[in-house]
Amino acid sequence: MANHSATEKDVRQATKRRERNRYYGKTTRNAIRDFKEIKSKNEASEKLPKVASEIDKMAKRGIIHKNKAANLKSKLAKRTNALAK
Repeated sequence: MANHSATEKDVRQATKRRERNRYYGKTTRNAIRDFKEIKSKNEASEKLPKVASEIDKMAKRGIIHKNKAANLKSKLAKRTNALAK
């Protein structure tokens, strides 16, 4: 265990950050899962900006890489466009 007060504080901060990152990651993964279950183009195009915003926030916070965020948003946009056909 930590022997210095600064190390103890770092452990507390890391725990708090880890919990926060897990929450945002899980929430976004659930939103993506729910988005993939949508069958209508109208509903998908309504929800796409909200899901894309959550993905962008994860990238901004450093939970995922910005390129992974771009890839996820691209896949969701392709899926939305495919629903029209």
